[in-house]
Amino acid sequence: MSEGVLTLPDAAATEVLGRALGPLLQPGDVVALFGDLGAGKTSLARGVLAALGLVGEAPSPTFAIVQPYAPPELALPVAHVDLYRLGAPEDADELGLDDLIEDGALLIEWPDRLGDALWPHALRLALAPDASGGRRLTWAAPAAWEGRWPPPDLAR
Repeated sequence: MSEGVLTLPDAAATEVLGRALGPLLQPGDVVALFGDLGAGKTSLARGVLAALGLVGEAPSPTFAIVQPYAPPELALPVAHVDLYRLGAPEDADELGLDDLIEDGALLIEWPDRLGDALWPHALRLALAPDASGGRRLTWAAPAAWEGRWPPPDLAR
């Protein structure tokens, strides 16, 4: 597992990072987005979805829990998942997330709600505010992401 840190000066940079991540996604990928309320998880996910072809702003999946997107709307099927309202890790079983990654990718906000059930091949991105008003992204990339993350133009 490789790890690193990126500094994102503002919300726009968070979305730009998402736009860099979008084209890297492949069927079966899971991106786990950690962070408190307002940390930028949805901004990053919106950047990913825009990079894959979504026109307009993606709604937050807080109430729907799972917001699926599929071709022709996107280049790759992607489910944007928000587990904030999940009561217990076993409640995720009813969401059919394993089925969704057979042909597509998952962007999961609040993945800590899964307990120990997070996929071991998930790219883990943790966002936190920093003292300058921007965000600090800490990442952990398993072997499945080797050569894809971080993108060369973002690695610092």
